[in-house]
Amino acid sequence: MRVARFRNQASVGTGVVVGDEIAEAPGSVLEVVAAGPDVATVARHPLGQVELLAPIARPPKFLAIGLNYADHMAESGAEAPSFPVFFNKQSTCVIGPGEAIHRPRVSEMLDYEGELGVVVGRRCRHVPAERAHEVVAGYTIVDDVTVRDWQFKAPTWTLGKSFDTHGPTGPWIVTADELTDPHSLQIRTWVNDDLRQDASTKEMIFDCFQQIETLSTAFTLEPGDLIATGTPAGVGVFRKPPAFLRAGDTVRIEIEGIGTLENPVVDEPAETQVL
Repeated sequence: MRVARFRNQASVGTGVVVGDEIAEAPGSVLEVVAAGPDVATVARHPLGQVELLAPIARPPKFLAIGLNYADHMAESGAEAPSFPVFFNKQSTCVIGPGEAIHRPRVSEMLDYEGELGVVVGRRCRHVPAERAHEVVAGYTIVDDVTVRDWQFKAPTWTLGKSFDTHGPTGPWIVTADELTDPHSLQIRTWVNDDLRQDASTKEMIFDCFQQIETLSTAFTLEPGDLIATGTPAGVGVFRKPPAFLRAGDTVRIEIEGIGTLENPVVDEPAETQVL
């Protein structure tokens, strides 16, 4: 089941995507996911006539892992971690499909990272890896947009990973009962028509369920928490020469079994200043 948030004219709703239509369903995205395939639906709208939004507008926690694909490790020159390297993205960075990624005023080192996103479905703690699938609501696509110079200003990475608009997610959540094996999915990223990343989630060093085990050992995971599970090789900073995003570019990420997330890049508008 594919569950989405969408805007139809002035109203925002939740719906189940069926073919090229979206069927409205009462409740939040997570409530519709929990209701399952028998959820009651009402009006249907053509997908092309609605605006898809980020599936989880403000995740309680937006967690991510670095250095989690062997080929990405190789291109970065880093040593393989013996323990997962987690960091936070601030939830204010989340945007949806088609929304603009802002190239910030303070940097020219704007980069993309195509990633599989895991959405937590229920409150949990101390979840063993072999049972982690039980707490997953579903899967989505994440672009872990990064401002590289700001990422490397401090060891925690949070600043460089959390600029406003730097958390595109979508286009919907594919429920865990439909996408039963998240560890054999092709993941590809294009900038304009140039294929930059082409890998499989089977190449993760720490798989989705191991990540849930580690995170839930430290703290409680809650419904709607989003985990970005790492990016493969091909990011802009390690290309020769480096290939950072510019205004006018379009980033398209495609994950097998989920769909496509596409976002344009624009220079940060003047109206982002709030005083």
